[in-house]
Amino acid sequence: MKVFITRIIAETGLKKLREAGLELMIWEEKKELPQEQLIQFCKESNALLSAGYNKIDAHFLKECSHLKVIALHSVGFDNVDILEADRLKIPIGNTPGILSGPTADVAFLLMLSVSRKAFYLHDKIKKGEWKFFEPTANLGINLYGKTLGIFGLGSIGFEMAKRCVGAYNMNVIYHNRNKNSLAEKELNARMVSFEQLLNESDIISVHSNLTTETIGIFNKEVFEKMKPTSIFINTARGAIHNEEDLINALRTGTIWGAGLDVTNPEPMKWDNPLLSLPNAAVLPHIGSATLETRDGMADMAAQNIIAGLKGEKIPFPVNPGIYKE
Repeated sequence: MKVFITRIIAETGLKKLREAGLELMIWEEKKELPQEQLIQFCKESNALLSAGYNKIDAHFLKECSHLKVIALHSVGFDNVDILEADRLKIPIGNTPGILSGPTADVAFLLMLSVSRKAFYLHDKIKKGEWKFFEPTANLGINLYGKTLGIFGLGSIGFEMAKRCVGAYNMNVIYHNRNKNSLAEKELNARMVSFEQLLNESDIISVHSNLTTETIGIFNKEVFEKMKPTSIFINTARGAIHNEEDLINALRTGTIWGAGLDVTNPEPMKWDNPLLSLPNAAVLPHIGSATLETRDGMADMAAQNIIAGLKGEKIPFPVNPGIYKE
């Protein structure tokens, strides 16, 4: 049995796959793999382990309908046509839960960095611009007792809220399709409308999936409804915010600042205005980038591959409905 892997992943997962007697083909070049080339590799394979944002759409799935399993090295699956995978009875696996804490850590890091303009001030030191103490210069804002608004309160949003309540005694409000009873019980979180989220939040942290409903939802009109002292954090998907509108909101003081671990496109160009704005902090999509988390993700992806190739139900399915018939 052959497995095609689109990136070099942690040895933990590779070892597990080799010990299962599988032959591995790994794309080791540090450039994006074109879809047609991906299709050709997969036609020579029995399973795909997709690390990175590979487009697994209807065209790909029809061309590679022989695949016994597709394992994603991520929790998100907005790059996959799940309906088509269901139709073709191809199990899709992901890596849920394991990256919730580390991603929340990055959201918290960005919030704190933006509140004190840390990235910008660090760059000023590097440029030799730290020369004189001014009591009214380089001022940030306090976070204690502020209101945190979570857009998409799932496991990552819950971890972010826990950190904010514990560190800064924040009030938590959230906007979801469904009520989060655990967050309401343990964090005294309150479910609100989208309009209320915008009007009441001092920090808005985005943790939703990318869907037709959420793509570009944070745009000019939405930023204008936020407080001028508010901070926008996005560690979910870059396409959830309109980047041009966000840049304008930061330049005009419509909002205080923004912290991003996701951009659109990725990678971001080196001359993007967000990288030089005093009230922005940008990281290169490192939410799950800890040794422990990436080891765990590789292990979970390997488990999905091995089970799928054995014809067994995969342990972390995105589309479990294919097993009901």
